[in-house]
Amino acid sequence: MLQDLDKTLQQKGVRPTAMRLLVLDYLLKQPAAVSLSDLEAYFHRADRITLYRSLKTFEGKGLVHSIDDGSGAVKYALCPDDCTTLEHHDLHVHFFCSQCRETFCLPKSRIPDIALPEKFKTEEVNLLVKGTCGTCSG
Repeated sequence: MLQDLDKTLQQKGVRPTAMRLLVLDYLLKQPAAVSLSDLEAYFHRADRITLYRSLKTFEGKGLVHSIDDGSGAVKYALCPDDCTTLEHHDLHVHFFCSQCRETFCLPKSRIPDIALPEKFKTEEVNLLVKGTCGTCSG
């Protein structure tokens, strides 16, 4: 398992430090996006800056994408395999459960291309659906 994590990081051009391996392992086991606070709670002895830098490194290398779900904390989720340092291919819908406050990626629900006026340039696209997840709705 550790060799697989190491290989995943190396394929993305990320130096596999002990903390990065632990963070990747944690992210792989999560059903929903996680915040820096979630990581801090799980790795209660880890340095906040080290955790933050790991997330930002992962994001810069196309390993995770950030999600602003309006909850006040940026959350992070693993990217599809085809995301790179230069371009994220994670234009999918996200779902925020208003009861449990979890944020889920819905990769099968793609964000459609938006026709922008001439000379407008897209920098970021975010489509968030809010409601109640399957666990909370019973």
